[in-house]
Amino acid sequence: MIIRGLVLGTTLLLVTTFAFAQFDPNEISKRLGSGTQGELSDSKIGSGLKQALQVGAENAVKLTGRPDGYFRDEAIKIVMPKNLQSFEKGLRAVGEGQKVDGFILSMNRAAESAAPSAKKIFGDAILAMSFDDARKVLSGGDTAATDYFKSKTTEQLTAAFRPVVEKTMDENGVTQQYKALAGQAQNIPFMKSPNLDITQYVVTKALDGLFYMLGQEERKIRKDPAAQTTSLLKEVFGK
Repeated sequence: MIIRGLVLGTTLLLVTTFAFAQFDPNEISKRLGSGTQGELSDSKIGSGLKQALQVGAENAVKLTGRPDGYFRDEAIKIVMPKNLQSFEKGLRAVGEGQKVDGFILSMNRAAESAAPSAKKIFGDAILAMSFDDARKVLSGGDTAATDYFKSKTTEQLTAAFRPVVEKTMDENGVTQQYKALAGQAQNIPFMKSPNLDITQYVVTKALDGLFYMLGQEERKIRKDPAAQTTSLLKEVFGK
């Protein structure tokens, strides 16, 4: 009986050893709860992610909320809407290209003026983030944090951007320019004057550009060690 028990025990040990040998080491660590994710507490994950959001948001606002922040960046520059491209071409064809260029510049200036108002709204969204939100964002895709911001702040940002955009556009004569251009379009054969809420268009494009830049900053923090500028960011994202 003793010998039989030793043989059975040895067999079970061999089977167990073989079974664990079939797993990837990382998989074993996860199952034992000692993998990289397990080493990070909810508190550390939350703090690290909020720090990353703060850094990314500040950089995105800084990049967009400055002169030429939109206008000189082809990725986010506000141009004529697609459904007005024929309108633009028609005006350029009759020598009104300079006025069209001035109008486009003014739309971008309005967006650049509005961008800084996003800073406080982003800050409030960061403070309201739960540990559960943080874990989901950390384990999400390259722009999971940006998507979180979109879902939590778009309505507030729209409300904050619109009066700033409207005021800047009035100061720069954007609405008047638009009406003047639309009026000139009526003199072009077969050209219909477009109907567009130009303020809402600029607000929407301004937010698109801001979130695009935020996404770019998030990708850097997740993947580029040089962008992980603090020890906490390195610990949370560097692994």
